[in-house]
Amino acid sequence: MLMERLPRLRTELKLDAVIANGENAAAGAGINGGIVKGLLQSGVDAITLGDHVWDQRGWESEIDDFPKVCRPANLPGACPGADHVIVNVKGFRLAVFTVLGRTFMGMKAECPFIGADQMLRKLAGEADGFLVEAHMEATSEKIALGWHLDGRAVAVLGTHTHVPTADACVLPGGTGFMCDVGMTGPYASVLGREVKPVVEKFLDGMPRKFEVAEGDVRISGAIVEYDETQKRALKVELLHMKRGR
Repeated sequence: MLMERLPRLRTELKLDAVIANGENAAAGAGINGGIVKGLLQSGVDAITLGDHVWDQRGWESEIDDFPKVCRPANLPGACPGADHVIVNVKGFRLAVFTVLGRTFMGMKAECPFIGADQMLRKLAGEADGFLVEAHMEATSEKIALGWHLDGRAVAVLGTHTHVPTADACVLPGGTGFMCDVGMTGPYASVLGREVKPVVEKFLDGMPRKFEVAEGDVRISGAIVEYDETQKRALKVELLHMKRGR
């Protein structure tokens, strides 16, 4: 749906840059080179990844072929892939990177707060602003990161929990914030998976295969308006579209 709609959306909404988290794009688990090419051809400017970054076999050997894709910045330095992408937005150099949370998350990652600080220092001479993706389970951790980076980032936008939140705002220091931008995928589901096997597992605890659902497909995201002269976000709002709109 994103590949179908994005060319028109960029024009209608006057979008200067489009960032997409693609970590569940390959049948709900990871991403691959073919999907990356399709997303970029449809108008996505940069693709971020999360804790499912290595789910697709062989992706660790492909990721370095795609300079517009970045894996989480606070993974161990030995991991392949770039830790950021810089998007040129009408001459404004927007650095995009992701930090993984550590609360209720199993993947080995360094402290996201220290990691974000390190990235801001590392990229200070290369970027005019920073869009930070908070890929985290706990809303408290996302909110805390937003406050930690307020006044230092264009926006801190949360992902991972798949459900769009109603807290889009501009923090006092001028950083746009939203706890979770939501899932682009099937909403007649449990976080994108077929309902029946997920409910049954909650009832009896037995393992099951969770197929990707197909009903009620929607695009969900956040639109951030930023004024580079004032060096602050002016507006953050939810974008949420059903198929057919």
